Amino acid sequence: MTASPAIIALGEPLIEFNRPRGGDGRTWLQGFGGDSQNVAIAAARQGASAGYLTSLGLDWMGDAFLDLWKTEGVDASHVMRHPTAPTGVSFVTHTEAGHKFDYLRKNSAASLMQPADMPKDYIAGARFLHVSAIGQAISTSAREAIAVAMDFARAAGVKVSYDTNLRLRLWDLDLAREVVHATCARCDVLLPSLDDSQQLTGLAKPEAIADFYLDLGAPVVALKMAADGCLIATPDRRIRLPAHRVTAVDATGAGDTFDGAFLARLLEGDDLEAAGRYANVAAALSTTGYGAVTPIPRRNDVLAALAA
Repeated sequence: MTASPAIIALGEPLIEFNRPRGGDGRTWLQGFGGDSQNVAIAAARQGASAGYLTSLGLDWMGDAFLDLWKTEGVDASHVMRHPTAPTGVSFVTHTEAGHKFDYLRKNSAASLMQPADMPKDYIAGARFLHVSAIGQAISTSAREAIAVAMDFARAAGVKVSYDTNLRLRLWDLDLAREVVHATCARCDVLLPSLDDSQQLTGLAKPEAIADFYLDLGAPVVALKMAADGCLIATPDRRIRLPAHRVTAVDATGAGDTFDGAFLARLLEGDDLEAAGRYANVAAALSTTGYGAVTPIPRRNDVLAALAA
């Protein structure tokens, strides 16, 4: 049996169609997305051993994802194929005011994942299991599957990283708060964004949000604040890191890039400050092109920007 990758991400991939700002309004550029799979690719591009766990449809979109992961060096040995359910799709429209998402994901193959589908030994062989609130929101069975995967990880001493990605079109705020806050208490590295956290906690200030999550039981909180950088908090330390300045055109997947880069650097032996500084730069560079995956920088690009 082959060894598990160091980082396993679990969730729903989405084939992405982008309508660029300033285009003819009829042209869509096909790409790849889905927050957790973006994390896996971001980690792999930083040199980490990464794998992805999901279910794909038996369609061209599922085939395209398998080709992508093979090219990117992301282990897909435990990816499932559903005989009738499709792979999910997202549509991203870019305007001067930002970007707007629309989805075709109801009853997607990933949303039909079950607790019994979770590969215990594969998960137990990793060093990090990465999950997100989007994966929990797509269906009850997927939420239960993620809970089982987390149980397997924690029982084996595998650290759990968690992004509180909030999509209120998938579930209501009360349920999101209940599930997210319970999950925060069971993770080792919490990776929320400021906007999502303000809605989930009802708090406005980054320091108060960090304290809230630490009080729930998360030992490390890396709060992503977009143009204001990030705040990394532990029970006895606060680290504020400024954003890396770039000319941004599309922020899709920037937070996911931060997650993957941050985990990759922790595995390399970086302390929290160094990992956060690296992840800040990686996230910023990912906003300089369109789409979630194509602009994710590689290790050499990030190191060059850090050294500049």
